[in-house]
Amino acid sequence: MKEINNVIICGLGAIGTIYAVKFSKTKNINLKILADSKRIEKYKNNPTIFNGEEYKFDFITQDKSDFTADLIIIATKNSGLNSAISQIKNFVGENTIILSLLNGINTEEEIAKVYGRDKILYSYYIGHTSTRIDRKIIHDGVFKTVFGEKENLYKSNRVIRLQQLFERANIPYEIPEDMEYSMWWKFLVNVGYNQASALLEASYGDFQRSKKVNGIALKLMQEAVIIAQAEGVKNTENLIPEVLEIIKTMLPETKTSMLQDIEAKRKTEVEIFAGYLSELGKKHNIATPYNDICCELISAIDEKNSLPAI
Repeated sequence: MKEINNVIICGLGAIGTIYAVKFSKTKNINLKILADSKRIEKYKNNPTIFNGEEYKFDFITQDKSDFTADLIIIATKNSGLNSAISQIKNFVGENTIILSLLNGINTEEEIAKVYGRDKILYSYYIGHTSTRIDRKIIHDGVFKTVFGEKENLYKSNRVIRLQQLFERANIPYEIPEDMEYSMWWKFLVNVGYNQASALLEASYGDFQRSKKVNGIALKLMQEAVIIAQAEGVKNTENLIPEVLEIIKTMLPETKTSMLQDIEAKRKTEVEIFAGYLSELGKKHNIATPYNDICCELISAIDEKNSLPAI
């Protein structure tokens, strides 16, 4: 079984940097950060500071053709997915595994349209939120990568290869038996808490202390559960109780990534949460009023934040 040694990370933001730091400290890992020349120049002039330590990574541009990746991690914003799919073309070989850590529920299918299902494992990041200010990132190290085939009663060779890599790099992971259920569980976290936090300017502590604040997240998630049932997801009755348990463990003073985007006037990912859920609602003829209005409101905030100063 071929060991994973050549790794490309596409996206050096709050999440991608966590993995870049881990791999940079692992023996026999040839790590490359994929970016365009303009962004590379920016990174070199303003290096990444992770938990107070400066990191200078090895970069690669999409036009290079002498590097075949064993693993490609896509960790951009969702708006950068199509660009990332195009940029990784020269680095995908026969045994390459592509891992998407993007939010949303269907990014794997978008990648598979180009490179095939045999290159993709389902995956997502879960853990305490990173705080990012420019190139300075602070993270307490509490996270894990959830990954696998759609079903994992028996581990495939590529799941085993990735498991072995994560153990070498000291990256916490979980391989659930039902990956589809697990993906929807993460989707509920984003639909409920990312979106409610953006509307209410609420920290995790606000959700933990206020029944009304938490109630907005619940309304958003309840609609998602009905859609999940219509999509054929199993054991949906457990989704919300399990989400509520993880929210109890979040650091009260921390904020969701979507609220951080709002505060920094970066465009949010509301289209892949409420927007996508609304689309699925139309597909199944299921009303999603809370997510519909949430999409309208956050989209309006995005537009307002994009306007030039008067």
